[in-house]
Amino acid sequence: MALALGLVGASLSLAASGAPRPQPPAGPGDGERAAAPPAVNLPPGVTAGIAVYDRQRGEFTEQHDADRQFRSASVVKLLLALDVLDDLGPGEKVPAADRARLEAMLTSSDDRQASHYWARRGGSQIIQRMVTRLGLTGTAPPPAGYPGYWGYTALTAADTVRVYRHILDDASRAVRDLIMDSLHQATRCAADGYDQGFGIASAFEHPRAVKQGWSGFRSGGCTADTPVTPDAAARAADAPSRSGGAGRAAAEAGGVDLVREALHTTGTVGADDRAIVAVFTLHPNGTSYGTAYSRLTRLASSLNVPGAQRPPGDWYGTWGSGVRVRADATTASAIVTKLPAGVDVLVTCQQRGKRIEVPPYSSEWWAYLPQYGGYLTNVYVDTPHERLPGVPECG
Repeated sequence: MALALGLVGASLSLAASGAPRPQPPAGPGDGERAAAPPAVNLPPGVTAGIAVYDRQRGEFTEQHDADRQFRSASVVKLLLALDVLDDLGPGEKVPAADRARLEAMLTSSDDRQASHYWARRGGSQIIQRMVTRLGLTGTAPPPAGYPGYWGYTALTAADTVRVYRHILDDASRAVRDLIMDSLHQATRCAADGYDQGFGIASAFEHPRAVKQGWSGFRSGGCTADTPVTPDAAARAADAPSRSGGAGRAAAEAGGVDLVREALHTTGTVGADDRAIVAVFTLHPNGTSYGTAYSRLTRLASSLNVPGAQRPPGDWYGTWGSGVRVRADATTASAIVTKLPAGVDVLVTCQQRGKRIEVPPYSSEWWAYLPQYGGYLTNVYVDTPHERLPGVPECG
């Protein structure tokens, strides 16, 4: 339908067009050489730093402002994990308590674990150690005045590629396996209730690994309508200041924007972690999480990522907040998740189910969303049709 209403009733916002999103051509085969990528086409007002590195060929296939500094948000958890694991001696096993903390920090982006290590391992000294050990050129600790805000660490797309190359090619097997196994198993719902399935996680099929970052948004769908209130040390990753005072002053002094909404997707794509992808983005103040989520996913999907496979199906916009995805095509079935308001969703088929009436709209058809493993009534899909044209019935 052209308009939709959240199942829990909330303010409305029109989403992107329901027309299927054009898919970019597949990357070059093993016997071909990558063509020069076109200029990145960013939405108005979006700032991005991008780097895509082909480990098989030892070359970049995409670079756009790769040395621009961004506040890292939760991407800095890669450095926290490496700092902890660097203490291991040859053949030494990761202590059980640390393994549990690190897996939670990397798999579900648990801020409590990041704050634990930040407080106990010297805060900004962690970043300084990692800059020296990994030869990072655009990474810096949080600015003066924000010593406990680990998410204000400055990071670049180019340095993020260096971090992943260290993990994959230089780190011990124990370190590599713990970090990469966790990232390959990243959960859709983060520990704070945000949906972290954007960017790499939506644009590409498995195998893939992700470490995401978000900062400045008020709600991210998934298991909660609003994020869990973070403690002071974690606040930079989840709820940084939106005011124009100290945050803007720090941004001007250090060259790192601490104000605009930030959303980042990093990780690897393809067999044997062939491609390393790092995309950092800033969005205009007031941008909703669902809008930034969809923009970043479209941007990631447009990149030349060797070894990537893009998922089949058609992309449609949704709108409203608190919109629920169900285990079956009826409101009596279990809730799988809540969508970020206005997010794009991938649809592979549709089936008849319980008729939903949201006057003046009505539909008995439900769209199957493979990336969520559930159904969304077509009333909440941004299309004027009760049944999505050209989308097959589920078998």
